[in-house]
Amino acid sequence: MQGEEAFGTAALFDAPSAPEEPPALGAVVAAGRAPVARVLLETPVPHLDRPFDYLVPAELDDAARAGVRVRVPFSGRRLTGYLLERVDHPEPGVRPVPLTGVVSPEVVLAPEVVGLARAVAARYAGTVADVVRAAVPPRVARVEKEEADEPVAAPARPAPGAWACDDGGGDFLDRLAQEPAGAPARAVVSVCPDGGAGWAARLAVAAATTLSAGRGAVIVVPDARDLELLCEALDELLPEGGYARLAADDGPTPRYRNFLALSRGTVRLAVGTRAAAFAPVRDLGLVAMWDDHDASHQEPRAPYHHAREVLLLRADAAGAHALFASPARSAEAQRLVTSGWAHEITTPRSLLRNAAPWVRASSDGYEAERDPLLHAARVPHLAWEVAKRALVDGPVLVQVARTGFLPALRCERCREPARCRHCAGPLALSRAQADPVCRWCGRYDRSFECQQCHGRVLRAASVGADRTAEELGRAFAGVPVVRSTGADGVRRVGAEPALVVATPGAEPIAAGGYAAVLLLDADAQLAPEGLRVGEDAVHRWFAAASLARSRADGGVVVLTGHPSLQGQGLVRWDPAGVAERELAERAQAGLPPAVRSAVLTGPAAATDSFAEDIVAAAPGVRAIGPTPGEEPGEHRWILFFDHAHGPRVTDLLRRRKGLGSLRKDPVVSVRVDDPRAL
Repeated sequence: MQGEEAFGTAALFDAPSAPEEPPALGAVVAAGRAPVARVLLETPVPHLDRPFDYLVPAELDDAARAGVRVRVPFSGRRLTGYLLERVDHPEPGVRPVPLTGVVSPEVVLAPEVVGLARAVAARYAGTVADVVRAAVPPRVARVEKEEADEPVAAPARPAPGAWACDDGGGDFLDRLAQEPAGAPARAVVSVCPDGGAGWAARLAVAAATTLSAGRGAVIVVPDARDLELLCEALDELLPEGGYARLAADDGPTPRYRNFLALSRGTVRLAVGTRAAAFAPVRDLGLVAMWDDHDASHQEPRAPYHHAREVLLLRADAAGAHALFASPARSAEAQRLVTSGWAHEITTPRSLLRNAAPWVRASSDGYEAERDPLLHAARVPHLAWEVAKRALVDGPVLVQVARTGFLPALRCERCREPARCRHCAGPLALSRAQADPVCRWCGRYDRSFECQQCHGRVLRAASVGADRTAEELGRAFAGVPVVRSTGADGVRRVGAEPALVVATPGAEPIAAGGYAAVLLLDADAQLAPEGLRVGEDAVHRWFAAASLARSRADGGVVVLTGHPSLQGQGLVRWDPAGVAERELAERAQAGLPPAVRSAVLTGPAAATDSFAEDIVAAAPGVRAIGPTPGEEPGEHRWILFFDHAHGPRVTDLLRRRKGLGSLRKDPVVSVRVDDPRAL
């Protein structure tokens, strides 16, 4: 780019100028007070990411309040938006046209949520409208006509429960129960295993303690399964209607009804999945999250924000307490501890030793000597022995990496992955004696021939939950087999002997805990390439192992596969140590979360130009690229930059997106701090 097209010039760093407003049509009587409304349009166009001034007609004076939905004319169209504020005078040079109407007098966009949306958009180089789309649920008109309930009274402070056993747990609750004063309490907790949903009781106690002090709280969990467990714990501590659920799975009507209960101040506790991080809770005193490492916390739509970072921004803005709890610990949570932003609450080793199950690795030297076929068997001898003994008086959980029967096949002769002859997709078996089927296009391949060696015999490359359940059912005749996967999960099982075969994240809770947990396919979970592979695996293992009975009650966990640093951390039950080592390795290599990142993807020429402009304007950026994108003709760039310069770089990214939008350049996708994009 040359001349005035050079991104480094000051002129192109300026925000795009506003489109010229047409003169007002006809005589409109303006409102007598603050007659100008600043409106945020519901449009994802980057160069329109700013408020626009409109005239408030006198007949809309009472309804046109800050935070309501409005309709406005824009470039010959009718758009919806949110009224942010009313002022006395428009921006210089702007002749505002009248609002078309007020969609609803209900205030759905609180000022503090507007500030949070702006902060999130700035951090992720996105538009405020995209963030607001995630923060405010779709309107359901008939819900607004329902009579509002009376505000729920603050509950009494509950007993500390399991918090009393932790170093610093009681002090943390005391801080939550106090009136706002001094620095807020911010904690990271690796929850002591208890064989069930004790984490939900902990978060419920923290929320109820905050409510008892007259302040509000927000709790975010990964999915509907965890939300149900949390709600069950809250029902034991709070009166009916004491909290509001915000989850898309509940449907638009209940979700909007609960949202209005929060915005009207009827309820002060919001619980839900990632969008609940924006809940309009009044007098916010606590933000809390369960398992911040879970991928479900990442918004799949632009600007691809993570709910953990939303809560961090919100805690800083509101001066609220913060709590991040999980069975293991993410590198990001460890960075909060290392940087001093949060402190860790731990369980004394003397208590943890008996509360955690006994973890045995099939790859240690003693077991390897006892089992000569260790490296050839998917279920080693140790796992069979432990399962056989445990099934005498309780259920056994078997965690497998994949769903299906044989989800991946290979050529028996050359070991190359078996591919579909039509689309090159992976072939799989859905059941025994079935024909191979392509997982991409669904075509059957009844006469497979390897494209490399022309072999015609297939073998399993990986074994799924269905095949595992079938094999274990034959090995332990007469023992019930329960299958639980993401598609058809089971929430709970009884205390009677049973084999429970589950995929990661779909493990049911057993009454009284599992007598044993077998973690199969450890090598398969560590095999893929990616920044988060090891961290993902250790989180799956800790989550499943936490469902076992305590060591004092005979609970045993068996980890299969070759030795690994992640496995050693599980054997020692040291999630903080695993996270600390992971963060140190990332810092040494200059990788997130020790640094920040941005991934640019799009048409080759446009993406290259975008990346070059950012690198030229921010010399501290380390750029890797271009590399081929997923689609033909695409390029991909990865930009790394330190946290201190993060606001400057993300501001440059936003401005460059706005410039490209104004010039109608090909769209370049920008994903900031997206761990799954690396």
